[in-house]
Amino acid sequence: MLTDRQKEIIDVSLNLIADRGIQGLTIKNISKEIGISEPAIYRHYENKIQILIALLDLFKITSEELFKEVAGLPLSAMEKINHLFLKHFQIFSANTSWVAVIFAEEIFRNEPVLMSKISSIINQNDRQLQSILGDGQQFGEIRNDIEAGHLSVMVMGALRLFVKKWQYSVYEFNLIDEGTLFLHSIKKMIATK
Repeated sequence: MLTDRQKEIIDVSLNLIADRGIQGLTIKNISKEIGISEPAIYRHYENKIQILIALLDLFKITSEELFKEVAGLPLSAMEKINHLFLKHFQIFSANTSWVAVIFAEEIFRNEPVLMSKISSIINQNDRQLQSILGDGQQFGEIRNDIEAGHLSVMVMGALRLFVKKWQYSVYEFNLIDEGTLFLHSIKKMIATK
């Protein structure tokens, strides 16, 4: 469980990333934004990597909760996929800095612990999506001429690229509205009909 100060550090870190990019995430900048000394930050997090780990852990928990919520809903596989992706679009729209953290290979590449964390999130989401897709295949709702694992990569990859395009446009279009149209195309691609 995070302390109030740790939550504040995470919130400020997300804002710094959103405003200044990952380069703007420094202990000095965090301490300035909060109005406390740099040593005070170090009492809560050893370094910037530990803050990024906390951010990734928070996203992982959010994602786990979303998948659990969807798994318990009495919906078809297509409806579950729609619900999942729209919820992710809503999360990203409300927290644009998540995109900079979650989809930023450059900050993970040279840090094995961050690579491990993001890999864990990707694998967790992939397993959950494969399960939904597999259920849809069993019930004849989703095409079964392509393995669920491959469909999962295609769907998650398409989502990722779509969100990155939104980020690169400097959030020029409405992610939820355009994402709804995008989801319609994804569903056409994977549906049996």
